[in-house]
Amino acid sequence: MILSYNTNGLANLDAIHAFELLHDIGYQGIAITLDHRLLNPFTADAAQQLEQASDRLQQLRMRSAIETGARFLLDANVKHEPTLVTADPAARANRIDFLRRAIDVASMLEAECVSLWSGIVRDGAGDCETMDRLASGVSDVLCYADERNVVLAFEPEPGMFIDTLDRYADLLDELARRRLDTSRLRLTIDIGHLHCMGELPIADKLRQWRDHIANIHIEDMRAGLHEHLMFGDGEINFPPVIAALAEIRYAGLVNVELTRHAPIGPAAARQAYQFLKPLVDLQTN
Repeated sequence: MILSYNTNGLANLDAIHAFELLHDIGYQGIAITLDHRLLNPFTADAAQQLEQASDRLQQLRMRSAIETGARFLLDANVKHEPTLVTADPAARANRIDFLRRAIDVASMLEAECVSLWSGIVRDGAGDCETMDRLASGVSDVLCYADERNVVLAFEPEPGMFIDTLDRYADLLDELARRRLDTSRLRLTIDIGHLHCMGELPIADKLRQWRDHIANIHIEDMRAGLHEHLMFGDGEINFPPVIAALAEIRYAGLVNVELTRHAPIGPAAARQAYQFLKPLVDLQTN
């Protein structure tokens, strides 16, 4: 497993400075949340920024994943909107266009995956209608990912339409019913989310889904409260989690996600590394 850090916790740094900071701390990977100030795929100089980022990542020998959870990139007024379950078809098309751009970024950077999620149902649509919207959007994005040879990693997110691993299984069932090839649709598991949603024991869930996991997010959390916390400030017992990842021979990125710590991002990144590195070393040495 490779310790990595999500740039949504380094909101005040540009891409190159974020790469260099994390590399100097000891991280060997970075989860890049595309956002206004960090590899925004809608800017006029996006291609130039991406080329510079690719060169620097190669120089630093850092692995990467692409994250699509920027809060106000597509809509300056409503967090995370539009999504793949938004009522307006044109708005859903905007999200699909963004995800395609994220796939292009991942292809250029040779990233491990593009992580994505469903979104919140805001119009009162029923389960069948919402699943139809989601499955249709995922199908479109999957086809594009296949063309670009990029893996997608779907993340169950508390409060969203797909909020648990069981609901992720429902999505897979719907896509299978539509006879879609889902070999490129893998799974992002957020350790804190599992604890928040009562999907326990966490180690057992990692073992159960071992063949689907392409991406891991990690932070501390309390049961029933979706708030990303510094390690030690929540309720999670982390040694069994790291041991389970070692047991299943997970070789991908373990991405620290501390969005709310962005004002103290560099210090938070160091503190998280100092907590996790000994646990990982214990299992890998």
